[in-house]
Amino acid sequence: MSLVSSTSILRQARLEGYCVPAFNVHTLEMLQAVAEAAEESKSPVILQSTTGTVKHLGATYIAAAAKTAAELVSVPIVLHLDHCSDFDIIARCVRAGYTSVMIDASMHPFEENVRQTRKVVELADAVGINAEAELGKIGGVEDGVSVGEDEAMLADPEECALFVERTGVHTLAPAIGTAHGIYKGGPNIDFDRIGLIAGLTRAPLVLHGGSGIPDDQVRRCIGSGMAKMNIATELRMVFTEAIKAVLDRNPDENDPRQYMKPAKEATKRFVKRKMELCGSAGKAGR
Repeated sequence: MSLVSSTSILRQARLEGYCVPAFNVHTLEMLQAVAEAAEESKSPVILQSTTGTVKHLGATYIAAAAKTAAELVSVPIVLHLDHCSDFDIIARCVRAGYTSVMIDASMHPFEENVRQTRKVVELADAVGINAEAELGKIGGVEDGVSVGEDEAMLADPEECALFVERTGVHTLAPAIGTAHGIYKGGPNIDFDRIGLIAGLTRAPLVLHGGSGIPDDQVRRCIGSGMAKMNIATELRMVFTEAIKAVLDRNPDENDPRQYMKPAKEATKRFVKRKMELCGSAGKAGR
């Protein structure tokens, strides 16, 4: 099938109380692993690329690979641009065939965030794709951009409702205590805040900083109203550790196929586990 927008998929997930996992991919093998795991798990899935990956590989190359993956499987696949603050890059990805884009203007005052988000929503609406935005500031490091603990700021529930109303944004990533990267201690998630935000807006909510959150807390986030969970750092770690294991056994190995294959298989197993955790396995086509 073709790449699809995430809007209806995430609305269905919120309605039925499960979560669609979104994986940041950086190589063809990672993309293949996610798509194949989704097909075998019968799960909808979201492929994501950061601004840095778009600059590294090119939006057209990424979109072409994602479109091919979608054509080879029977489950819904979304291609999403994660955390982008540059409208020109967002427009470039839309032209290339992305079916979901995120404008991150959360570093700006509320009114400027509304203005920039509304501009991207208008672009997304014109071509029938999803637009995502962030409110509050999520800590940690994402694609080289660092937000310290002292700068992180939780989203205000009533402000979230006003933001969705004024922008028309399709999905919202509110800061609720998670962080990008791997947690040094445990995450400090405000579950009550998730519930309040979910109760004030119908927009599906997105859990950023999904790597390293304990399983029981992931389930609680989903139960509180999260319909999408972003996973980036853990995926990279699984992929890289598998490559390292091959090279540790055979330091002279110089055929990429010999270490990319086990990396792909390890990634695939990891993705399937996350789909089971999110409750999306078996939900494709519903």
